[in-house]
Amino acid sequence: MARGSVLRRLLRQRRSHPLHMTLLDPDKQRPEVAGRIATAVEAAGTSALMVGGSTGVSRHGLDDTLLAIKSVSTLPVILFPGGAAMLSPYADAVYFMSMLNSTIPRFLVDEQARGAPFIAKLGIEPIPMGYIIVAPGMRVGEVGRAKVVERTDHRRAIGLALTGQYFGMALIYLEAGSGADKPVPPAMISAVKAALDIPLIVGGGIRTPAQAAAAVAAGADIIVTGTIVEQADDVHRRVAALVEATTGRHRSRTQAAPRHPRGRRAR
Repeated sequence: MARGSVLRRLLRQRRSHPLHMTLLDPDKQRPEVAGRIATAVEAAGTSALMVGGSTGVSRHGLDDTLLAIKSVSTLPVILFPGGAAMLSPYADAVYFMSMLNSTIPRFLVDEQARGAPFIAKLGIEPIPMGYIIVAPGMRVGEVGRAKVVERTDHRRAIGLALTGQYFGMALIYLEAGSGADKPVPPAMISAVKAALDIPLIVGGGIRTPAQAAAAVAAGADIIVTGTIVEQADDVHRRVAALVEATTGRHRSRTQAAPRHPRGRRAR
């Protein structure tokens, strides 16, 4: 894809309806399984694949996962990196993100400064994004040493989100953390969205269509789910229900989608 085309494509789709994205962690399944998941979620109607999450995945494992996905899917693939080491020429774009409530320079700007020259060299599209960790925060909050935004602290969430917007970021992401027992509260989503002029992504703890629909009703432009893909026996069915709840559109099952084979983690 041409540089800049991924964000333009997503914004164009958003004019019609809210979007659903699927997050895959390369450390949670073998590359060939990631490819089968990609086929299933594309058939289910997800708008893009995000790849990243683990701090321990190897560059080789990342590349193999991306190549497996790209061999079977036409969806845009966006890196969701834990640091500068998680870059690859086989992605279409990368979230060039700053964890706005991290308490250490590493996740505010240092990893970004390390990675920027490689992004330029690789020619992949950078998508500037402000990343905000909301309680409970889970592992990402611990690794990023985030001063998590408490679930009722709308003022701080708005302040951080506007900081990202005023820094010139294209997107803001409210993250409750992978595996969170509850998602970002709808009241916080509404408060932040009302203050912003740029799209709002919400992820972490969204497992059911009702939770996805509530986030969209509150103002989320993009919903991200990942854990349920790792746990579902029928990925197509689970993701199709989430896509329908997010977009308000029913997508008929026009082809058989593979069941998610459980396998050992990639080594």
